[in-house]
Amino acid sequence: MRIGVIAEGDSLDSYVAEDFGHAPFFLIVDPDTMDYQVVKNEHANAIGAGMKVADAIVALKVDAVITGGIGHHGLDILNKAGIHVAYDEEGTVEECVNDFKRRRG
Repeated sequence: MRIGVIAEGDSLDSYVAEDFGHAPFFLIVDPDTMDYQVVKNEHANAIGAGMKVADAIVALKVDAVITGGIGHHGLDILNKAGIHVAYDEEGTVEECVNDFKRRRG
C-alpha cells in the first residue's frame, strides 16, 4: 500500500496540512516500512490548486490519502480514482499513518 500524506514539511515528524491544495509537500509513505518519498507541491499557489493536486496524487498511484482538509472537487477526483481519503486528520505524518493503519486493521 502507498499512502499520500499532505504535509507541512518534508519529514515524518512534519504536521499533516490542513489545506489539501495549498500544502507545500506530499509524502508518499509505505505504511509497513515507513519509507517515504517527498514530492514538492508545484500547484500550491495555483488557482484551482485542489483539483490540480488531486490529479497529481492520482498520477502518483497511491491507494489512500491522509489530509487535514479537502474541498469537494479534490475529494471527487480522488474518489472517482478509487483512492480512499482520510480527512480531518491532525498530528504528525507518522502519527496519522499509524492511526490510519490501526483503523484499517
